[in-house]
Amino acid sequence: MKKVIIGMSGGVDSAVAAYLLKADGYDVTGLFMHNWEEDGQCPAAEDWRDVQAVCERLNINCYSVNFAGEYMDGVFDYFLKEYRAYRTPNPDVLCNRVVKFGAFRDYCMQIGAEYIATGHYCKRDGYRLLKAADGNKDQTYFLNQVKTEQLSNVLFPLGDLLKPQVREIAEKLNLPVAKKKDSTGICFIGERKFKKFLAEYLPAQPGDIVDEGGNVVGRHDGLMYYTLGQRRGLGIGGVKGEVGRWFVLRKDVKNNHLVVSCGDESGLMSRKVLGTDFNVIGEFDMPKELRCTAKTRYRQPDQAATLSVAADGRFTLDFDDPQRAVTPGQYAVVYVGDRCLGGGVIESTEV
Repeated sequence: MKKVIIGMSGGVDSAVAAYLLKADGYDVTGLFMHNWEEDGQCPAAEDWRDVQAVCERLNINCYSVNFAGEYMDGVFDYFLKEYRAYRTPNPDVLCNRVVKFGAFRDYCMQIGAEYIATGHYCKRDGYRLLKAADGNKDQTYFLNQVKTEQLSNVLFPLGDLLKPQVREIAEKLNLPVAKKKDSTGICFIGERKFKKFLAEYLPAQPGDIVDEGGNVVGRHDGLMYYTLGQRRGLGIGGVKGEVGRWFVLRKDVKNNHLVVSCGDESGLMSRKVLGTDFNVIGEFDMPKELRCTAKTRYRQPDQAATLSVAADGRFTLDFDDPQRAVTPGQYAVVYVGDRCLGGGVIESTEV
């Protein structure tokens, strides 16, 4: 019987994945990753209790391992660094590479696991990462920075299932998390307001909100709190000549101005994305120019584009159609059919 250790989060996806592995004849152990030191806000204690309850129901062993140090050094420090630079990072992408397929995988291999598994919605064919059957839940976007070697001996039991099917399995098994809501956001923020959390680590510098003509139309709480294209939470209204909704156009860091516009969104559109650190997953003979599809944010429909990657990992994506609010610090992720080829960090855009 082959031994597999599955990362369990306390949610329904990893619970059902553990059941499916056991049903397939694996010797299954559940492992809960404790990635953040408790401060009364992150629901890790509750999630760990749910993992224990699920494993008791499935009659499998489980235990918790603390990876908070690896998370702090490899993910959270980067998160703060990017916000200090007034960019918008995606820590979940790095968490997958550094913790779930890094520290967790290494730990499992050291204690004798033959395989590791997760509840991600995706599939693997050798070292090729493929989209899940459930296009609405596909999580390959968040795995774009996983290194090729990190995919060896990895199982994704949910790759061929739809989310409603996963819920149905959990309910039939009477799992205690069958109706538990999916977690959203970043664990270390928990139930707190994002602004309040970030202010605990980075001092805010309030300033003026200005329109494209330099006219002051409001005040911002700190440039780090806003992202391109954002409409909510600007606190602007009743400005003379206003037509449509206000949105963030760009950040003027030098003058500490949040530049906004109203109505016409042409200033948010761009066709070319320039980035760094492009990570290719699996063997691939990269041509000088590759026709592909790509997305610059999770859940965005795939967009037709042409990719060029330099030897140093710098890349250019030329989209067939203009893209809205492409944001530096986020990831551009590339697909060839159902294969997730990889991705890189967005640095800038051109019209």
